[in-house]
Amino acid sequence: MEKIGDILNSRPGMREGYDRLIATVMGNKKIQEFIQEQKMTPEQVSRSYSKFYEYIQEHEKFLGNDPKYATKGYEPVLVMNHGYADVSYMVTPELESQQKEANQRRRVRLVGLPKSFKDIDWADVAIDDTRRVDAYKAISAFIKDFKKHAKGYYIYGDFGVGKSFIMAAMARELAKKGVSTTILHYPTFTIDVRNSIKTDGGVKQMIDDVKGVDVLVLDDIGAEQSSSWLRDEVLQVILQYRMQEDLPTFFTSNLDIAGLEKHLAETKNANEVWPAKRVMERVRYLTKELRLEGENRRYE
Repeated sequence: MEKIGDILNSRPGMREGYDRLIATVMGNKKIQEFIQEQKMTPEQVSRSYSKFYEYIQEHEKFLGNDPKYATKGYEPVLVMNHGYADVSYMVTPELESQQKEANQRRRVRLVGLPKSFKDIDWADVAIDDTRRVDAYKAISAFIKDFKKHAKGYYIYGDFGVGKSFIMAAMARELAKKGVSTTILHYPTFTIDVRNSIKTDGGVKQMIDDVKGVDVLVLDDIGAEQSSSWLRDEVLQVILQYRMQEDLPTFFTSNLDIAGLEKHLAETKNANEVWPAKRVMERVRYLTKELRLEGENRRYE
């Protein structure tokens, strides 16, 4: 078998190419730093020439955003591998930030609400009106120490004061802590539930999908068309499960708690006071009533 030295000497063109490779490798500052840091022997260095050259080529593509660079978002780095240098790929801070943001967004599930609600940050919540401060402080305390809070809040107030907005901001903050939140526009949800009655197992699946989430927000409750079936077979089932499991639950509404009880009692068939009270017992167990006041900000 011919030695590599003999092959190179017999083929001048190959020898010249090899010499250029060595010159490129040994003239690279990062490679020199790596050799010194790893205290590589001359033999280890010579065994690593091809990997050093691969690193130089890949790093140039990385820095130049070359479209031929196959591992977007990953920076080539030199590592030692069983006595010689090798090329590995490390996630960039930019990609890491993008992945973190994507994971956070996945932890906020919106049903019947604009996708833009995922972009609402806690810093966006206005506290320029002193009437909003108490609600702001209460939700802030929940975010800060959510693990100690089995109870959520029943947040009520006039149109456009920011009830849904503050819930979306809360969800984003909780997502940063690894907590998933589902914000459910309740009137839309009830329509979807009615439409799924004819689907085999459809209603049960919809209930199961929301009843056990980390944090649940039933948004705009009281604006739906009330019925005894929705109240007793859907809402009560969800709330019963969350009560048993001590899962944080929030509501937003234009009605206070007394107003919601009256709404749930008024169905097409009759005034069903006691069934409504059973549901409201669960609402009261799960939440503290909290009024959010202020001006209508919806059209600002």
